Amino acid sequence: MTDQILTAGGELRGADLSGRDLRAPTSTEPGSPRVFTECDLSGADLRGAHLIDAVFTGCRLDRAQLDQAALDGSRWEGGGAPGAHLIGAECADARFDQVDLANTRWTGALLTETVFTGCRLTGAELTGCRGIGYSFARCNLMLARAKGISLRGQEITGTRFDEADLGKADLRETVWSQSRLRGAVIRGADFRGADLRGADLGELGLDDAAVLRGSTISAEQAGVLVGAMGIHVAL
Repeated sequence: MTDQILTAGGELRGADLSGRDLRAPTSTEPGSPRVFTECDLSGADLRGAHLIDAVFTGCRLDRAQLDQAALDGSRWEGGGAPGAHLIGAECADARFDQVDLANTRWTGALLTETVFTGCRLTGAELTGCRGIGYSFARCNLMLARAKGISLRGQEITGTRFDEADLGKADLRETVWSQSRLRGAVIRGADFRGADLRGADLGELGLDDAAVLRGSTISAEQAGVLVGAMGIHVAL
């Protein structure tokens, strides 16, 4: 019965699909979107799966294989997929809300207009992802590898990039609020036109200060940068 629903579409509730090879029953377009509610798909093989407009609510996908899966328009709420692989997955217009995505791998994934809200993305591999318009709000990207990502023109609110690799990232015209960049690698990043007054920059070195050329910072942040140069400002 489970495989029939997987093939035809519809809802699976509370199903234990952990460790299963689900490529065959999910390889074709179903009659209706596949819906997973409180299912365990930990370690499942969903490579190349057709999961367009699929819904995952409170599901576990720990270490699941979703490489090359079609996830356009999918909706994820709660649950988690720590350690899952989404290499080359098509995730345009997908929505991830309050999902644990720690140590996930997104290399080559298409993330056009994908929205991450309140997600845990610590240690995630985002280098080499494709597309534009993807965004992160109130997310934890501590230690994430996000070299070269583009967040141009976005409002970055309540998001942590502590010790993340943002080398060569396009951060032009971004507006930061209640967010953190402590210890982040920003070598080669472009901050022109960015408003960083709402970001915790930590203790930046001289090389990092040069990267921020063209951005707007607060007087307090400027004082920290000047202090890093060994200059004392008398008021």
